[in-house]
Amino acid sequence: MSKNQDRKFIFVTGGVLSGVGKGVSVASIGRLLKSRSVSVSVMKLDPYINVDPGTMSPLQHGEVFVTIDGAETDLDLGHYERFIDENLSVASNLTTGRVYDQVISRERRGDFLGGTIQVIPHVTDEIKSRIKSVGEIHDADVVIVEVGGTVGDIENIPFLEALRQMRREVGDSNVLYVHVTLVPRIGPTGELKTKPTQHSVAQLRTIGIQPDVLICRSDKPLSPDLQEKIALFADVDARAVISNHDVKTIYEVPLVLEEAGLGKFIATRLNLDHTDPDLEEWRVMVTALRKPLPEPEIAIVGKYVELPDSYLSVMESISLAGIETEVNPQIRWVNAEDLEDRDPHDLLQGVAGIVVPGGFGPRGIEGKIQAAHYARTNNVPYLGLCLGMQIAVIEFARKALNTDDCNSTEFDPDTKHPVIHPMPEYYDVANLGGSMRLGLWPCELTEGTIARNAYGTSSIQERHRHRMEFNNKYRDLLRAQGMTFSGLSPDGNLVELVELEGHPWFVASQFHPEFASRPNRPHPLFLGLLEAAIRHTEGRQSVASTTTGEVAG
Repeated sequence: MSKNQDRKFIFVTGGVLSGVGKGVSVASIGRLLKSRSVSVSVMKLDPYINVDPGTMSPLQHGEVFVTIDGAETDLDLGHYERFIDENLSVASNLTTGRVYDQVISRERRGDFLGGTIQVIPHVTDEIKSRIKSVGEIHDADVVIVEVGGTVGDIENIPFLEALRQMRREVGDSNVLYVHVTLVPRIGPTGELKTKPTQHSVAQLRTIGIQPDVLICRSDKPLSPDLQEKIALFADVDARAVISNHDVKTIYEVPLVLEEAGLGKFIATRLNLDHTDPDLEEWRVMVTALRKPLPEPEIAIVGKYVELPDSYLSVMESISLAGIETEVNPQIRWVNAEDLEDRDPHDLLQGVAGIVVPGGFGPRGIEGKIQAAHYARTNNVPYLGLCLGMQIAVIEFARKALNTDDCNSTEFDPDTKHPVIHPMPEYYDVANLGGSMRLGLWPCELTEGTIARNAYGTSSIQERHRHRMEFNNKYRDLLRAQGMTFSGLSPDGNLVELVELEGHPWFVASQFHPEFASRPNRPHPLFLGLLEAAIRHTEGRQSVASTTTGEVAG
């Protein structure tokens, strides 16, 4: 942090309804400040009582994003990391459950000297302490804090009270309140309505917070007259009523907000030491995303496909790899359970690549195995992620051993051939939450493999989230049948990557490469998948063209 400036805090709340786009707004603000050479870090406050989202269903919460230090966090941290290009940590996601767990633990130790423990000041003090620590841990000039939920929810009141107190503690010049709200289009006239925003701001004021900036979500840009109206009723500077209309891609949002003057307003209001904004590389990326391009289909085979946010980082990784390969990949969502009852050809025919992402539990497993089988036998590019690697091993082992009795002990404890089994240190744990191999772990890549060529280096570090592993008793047998172990832990004990000999592109990792993809820096494995998908599509088209020519002749 600059020696000449106090640390600044930007607090972002949401109003009217959930899903209004706070996470992307927060990430975009971070990008605007970084473009001005201001160091930033980001934090998410989640009002649920779970200690973290690690044991929550993806259908309720979306994906669990894993930080480099092994924290299981909210999916918005993925947006933050991709937009600001900074690695966040366990300190970057705070839940009500974690706050109360800490306060109660301190009370049990006698830290409060027999005092009565109350929401104010004890809970709010804990929240403020955690917010301040993020700035210290990441040495950031500005800490941007998003409050989950919607103003008016009973669950987030302690967080909002803590944010109110922060202005008093660190000074008015060091705090900025941003409220993200909805301006809906209602009725046959298609008129944009400001009343929900007015009510939301009024509700925020009852808590003691007067917003400094309003980011107004709408399907179309707000007119100057409408912005002036909102400014008058919300008592906000008209320059700080920011129109954030719908765009083709979320990566366009920072450009929309910059054009609306948000970056300049924040830098001036907080008196930040900064340079002129440099968003040229970002503009080039967005321009590439807007281009009409070939649209190869990539199948994502999972059991939570009805909620795409369950696989958010996978989707974004595919999209970002498409920029460099100059294609606009389309996702074909395939429910793994459907593959158990239907011919895989019916659901997977024509796809240019197949991704089987991570997951837990037996539901849909045989369908995922069918997806790996289809990819292997039809030379379709395949990328397995965590469970997707274990699935690929099970499918190949069944072929190699000529038996269906190959499985993971997670799904069949009595399987004759447990090719996937528990890691000893994470076996028979008392608590499910946080009791896995989590965070960044090293891996050594084998020379001459697809993975080694993709990364361009022999040593890598990637993020993990698993408690099962490849059973080394089967390593020699499967190697003899054509499985390549292209990535191992430095001691050679843990299998981190597998490939298949003779297949154009079949790669599966025990880790989660999707968490490391960035705009303008796609992950090598996703980049490799799309390059292989393009070749597969071109080869299929070439065969079709040749066949057509022969018939016509």
